[in-house]
Amino acid sequence: MSDQSILSLPDLARSITEVAALEGEFVLRSGQVSNRYFDKYRFEGLPHLLRPLAKAMSDLLPPETEIIAGLELGGVPLVTALSLHTGLPAAFVRKEAKSYGTCRAIEGQDVAGKKIAFIEDVISTGGAVADAHQLAIQEGADVRAVICAIWRGEGNPAIQGVPNLPVYPVFTRADLEPK
Repeated sequence: MSDQSILSLPDLARSITEVAALEGEFVLRSGQVSNRYFDKYRFEGLPHLLRPLAKAMSDLLPPETEIIAGLELGGVPLVTALSLHTGLPAAFVRKEAKSYGTCRAIEGQDVAGKKIAFIEDVISTGGAVADAHQLAIQEGADVRAVICAIWRGEGNPAIQGVPNLPVYPVFTRADLEPK
């Protein structure tokens, strides 16, 4: 078996598009309607794509990152693969704190006082990231950046509600459009 982690970015983009781009009418989390949808689970569940994607995401991490935090649900496989690739501890960010057990919104690591990077799958406006940012701040985290597989939003990557939080995408929508 060859080392699939050496896929070039253009080859990885093409492969992700082949398995994950769906045509139709889709309502996004932001409420926007799109005729093209990237089904993250179709590429996040394939090791031959997840491995090189984790490598590409690792290249975008700020060097001071102490913990990588994947957003529920699509960020969880990505942060797990990235943790295996980098050796950085992974945390898992729920949509809200659970009402039982630890009653925490961020599981797996204590993020208080730590420099963390969020790991997300596909971002259009960043609503889920803004929500997670608020939860992380409440737990005392120092959120340094968001690394995402795909930025499908308009213009330069930015999170509505947290405009100073840098967003580093592996791919933009344009990278995944048919040529």
